[in-house]
Order: sequence, then structure tokens, then C-alpha cells
Amino acid sequence: MKFLPSQLLFFFQNKSTRRNIILLAKFMGIIVITICLYSVFFHLIMLYEGRDYSWITGVYWTLTVMTTLGFGDITFSTDIGLLFTILVLVSGIVLLLIMLPFSFIQFFYSPWLEAQSKIRTPRQLPKSTTDHVVITHLDPISEKLIEKLNRRQIQYVIVVGELQRAAELYDAGYTVMVGDVDDPATYIHLQIENAAMVVATGDDLINTSIAFTVREITDKVPIITTADQIHSLDVLEFPGNMCVFQFTDMLGKALAKRTLGLGKSLNIVSSFDKLHIAEISVMQTSLGEKKLTDTGIRENTGAIVIGLWEKGRFDVPGPQSFIRSSNLLLLAGTTKQLDRFEARYANVSGLFNPENPVIILGGGRVGLAAAELLGQHGIDYNIVEKRQELVDGRSHHIQGDAADIDVLERAGVKTARTAIITTHDDAMNIYLTFYCRQLRPEIQIISRATNERSVSKLHMAGADLVLSYASMGANAIINVLKADEISMFTEGLNVFSVMMPGTLTGKNLQETDVREKTGCSVIALKSEGKLIVAPDPLLPLSGKDELILIGTTESECKFLELY
Repeated sequence: MKFLPSQLLFFFQNKSTRRNIILLAKFMGIIVITICLYSVFFHLIMLYEGRDYSWITGVYWTLTVMTTLGFGDITFSTDIGLLFTILVLVSGIVLLLIMLPFSFIQFFYSPWLEAQSKIRTPRQLPKSTTDHVVITHLDPISEKLIEKLNRRQIQYVIVVGELQRAAELYDAGYTVMVGDVDDPATYIHLQIENAAMVVATGDDLINTSIAFTVREITDKVPIITTADQIHSLDVLEFPGNMCVFQFTDMLGKALAKRTLGLGKSLNIVSSFDKLHIAEISVMQTSLGEKKLTDTGIRENTGAIVIGLWEKGRFDVPGPQSFIRSSNLLLLAGTTKQLDRFEARYANVSGLFNPENPVIILGGGRVGLAAAELLGQHGIDYNIVEKRQELVDGRSHHIQGDAADIDVLERAGVKTARTAIITTHDDAMNIYLTFYCRQLRPEIQIISRATNERSVSKLHMAGADLVLSYASMGANAIINVLKADEISMFTEGLNVFSVMMPGTLTGKNLQETDVREKTGCSVIALKSEGKLIVAPDPLLPLSGKDELILIGTTESECKFLELY
């Protein structure tokens, strides 16, 4: 209510609103005059019948009749009086029960709601707005991106063409502005020259139009776009976009890279300067069923184990942590350190028959990208696709429903080393994951999740690895925005860097208890331009140092809150 005066001021500043209020006031004046006239006639007729009432009684009788309440405590006895009563009753129905509500809604209530929507969904940002991210399309990637921007307290705004849709998004907690994405005036109102980035994740045609429209106004602001088709890359890059991502292609290849026996055992998933984060299945090493302290990884290679994944659960390991064969190891180290680890501990012999195929469930763009990478490494594969038009004339394709046991057997599920599930329907992916796990308990299952909320469900259904389309896209975009500060990878685990907090300066890592307080682990230090991987816990921390940490999204938030 404290904002009501400012809302009313904004409401009455509109010329159309003032004109509507004048019309409504005139109509209300007609009603008041009518009530006064009827009260006068009431007195005259009552005097004609030999009765006398006060003026208040006359107004009271008129209102009860016009509003159809009709208490019946005061009535006329002559025909003239009864005819007058009928006139008052009929006119009251028309004026008060029909025309008054319509006029109120038309001239006040509807304009008031529209004014409220305009207040909530502005058509122009303040001129002081700077370093904000402009998002032109709301999808799973941009939703995840907004979460990351909010955590870093980076301003953003979503451009929405329809006022009603903008109001819905505002009510859902988003920052929005009404405007057409292909109108240069929209970007002028967005203070685009002061923006940090424009993110366009719609279809290729819309993204191209957005890029050219922005470039009409400024050639400085970075533009990040997505491309569905490979032939769109050259077109989208022409307006001077900073980055054009083919997320479906990236996701397909990322899924294929996790296949057992594909290239190197270690898979680099993230890099920070010369520091690399790599993952490897314990099944592909000689480390299974051992305590971390007994492996000698740090002493023999210089690399460190920074995390243990199991079915989507991340644990920060300690010296006594037990490494299970079902775990996925996360390692941190330089290129040489990781090469030493692979030479000493990687062991894939006997895990599978190299002739066993990989089955890909879903023949869309993600599935085809996964198949392309597998083919480059000489790995046999079969794609199961329900749509006939995507199967005709293509080798390695099997037409049919992936939920049909006969179709899966034709694809080779009984001997396959890996099943890669790539459909864009998360519910279908969960179903197929569970189905494949029941058919082959030992098969490696790698699944795509379009929405982040489906990741845990897919792990519960039996997936060994899940890659989130939303996280992958948002991570790629945020890395462009904050390339010098943060590097991230999938499934909610983040590598991030911060300048040394003042409360930690002068202490050593052992004294800080960062891991115990936040769940984050310090994996490296940047000191005087040098990268120190796995720093000595007793090394004093300098105020000029930069900490590089790893932790879940929740752990990162807790660290930033504390320090």
C-alpha cells in the first residue's frame, strides 16, 4: 500500500485515463441527478396521496427500488404511484445493474489493470542501467543462466513481446521488459550500449534478425547465439556475434566422449588456466576398492583426487575415503600430471569387447552428433529412431520404438557396451534408462537431461552418467561472460575462483576449515602469476593470492556468503 500514491500518480498522468475518468464522472453525475429527481417525484406523489415523508426517506425509497432490493416498507397506493415505481425500478436496472458496472470496468478497472501491468513490465530501462545481460528468449538454457546470474548478482532482463506474457514472467519472479526483439527501438530502450552481453537462444531465423538489429545500434556489445543447423553458422557469425554455439552438437559429442573405450581414458571436462579437471570411471582404472591414502596418486603423479561421483552424488574425498568400482573420479592437475596418472593407473583391458556396439536411442541432432564422434573413433553403433523419415537411406539406423524389446534386441542391446539416450523428452529418457537397466544390469548408460530437475531422477532410474542440456548451455555462456573468474561443468559441480578473502589472509588452509564450513575444496592457488596445484595445507595465504575451489552449487553459495 505504501506505493499506492506513486501508482495513482502514474495512472492519472495518462491522457486516455484522464479522459476515461471524466466520462465515468459524467455518468455518475447522471445517476445522482436521476436519484434526486426521483426523490422529488416521490414527495409529490406522496403528497398527492395525503402522506408526507422526509427528504432522506425519499432518497432511501429511490435507492431501494432502483437497486431492486424492494424492502416494501414504503409503497404507493394509487396507480400513478405504482406506474412511477415501475419506471424507477426499470431505470434502476438499466443504470445501476447494467450500465454502471460496464462503465466502471471499461473506464476505470481495465485501465487500472493495464497501468499496473505497465508498472510491472516496463518498456524502457533506466538510463543508469549498466553491465546487464539481455536475454531474448526464455528456455531451459536461459532459465539456468538466470539462476547463475542471480547467484553472482549480475543484472539481467528478458525481452518479451506480449504484455500478458511479460506480466506472467514478472509474477514468476523474472526481470522483464516489453518490446519486440526485431525492433531497434527496443534495444535503445534496453540501454544496449551499456549491456554486458546479449543472449539469443531462439531459432536460427530469429537469432539472425536479433543479431543484425543489435548491430544496427552498436558493434561493441558481445552477442551470444545458438545455431540449430550447421549451415546457419556462417550466417549467424556474419553480424559479428562473439560466439555461436551449437549446443545440440556439443551435447551429443559430450555424451559420446563418456563411452567406455573411446580414445583416452581420462576425459577433460573443464580447464582453468593451466589447471585441468578430468573425470574417469573407476572401472577404467586399477584403483577400485581401495582407500584414497593407499593409492599414492598425489605422490606418484602430482595430480589430486578432488571428488567422487556416484549416481549424481558428489563427495569431497578425504584420505580415508573408499574408492568403489561404481565411482567416477574427478582429478585436478596439469597436462603432464594427468598424463602420468593415465599411464600409471588407467586400465581398460577386459572391460568390454571392442567389437561390442554402442546403441543410441534417439536419432535427432544430439543422437547424430554422438554417432559422428563414435564413427570418428571407429566404434560401431546403432541408432534407434521411431520416425521413418529420419531412418530412410541411412546406415546404422533401426526404425522402431526404443521401448520395444524386439527393436532393442535388433539394435544389439544384449551385447552393447553402452547405451546413449538422447531424446529431448526427459520423461521418455527416464523410462528408457530404467528399461535398459532392467534388461542389462551391467551396461553403461549415459543419458541426456533437458531440464536440470530431471538429473537426479535419471540417476535413480539407473543412469551411470547424466549430462544436462540446460547446465551445459548456461555454463558455456557464463564462461564467455566471466572467463577470467569461473569455469564450470555439468551436473551442478562448479570450479570457481575468488580473490583471497580478508578473513583468510595470513592463515593456512588447515586453519581456515573451508571444506568443513562450506563443502568446497581448494584445489589450486594462483600466487604471483604461478599456478600451485594442490597447495601445501601449511602454506600461509597471501592477500594477493587467488583461490581456485571446487564444490556443488550449494557449497559455492555458502562460501560466497561466508567469505
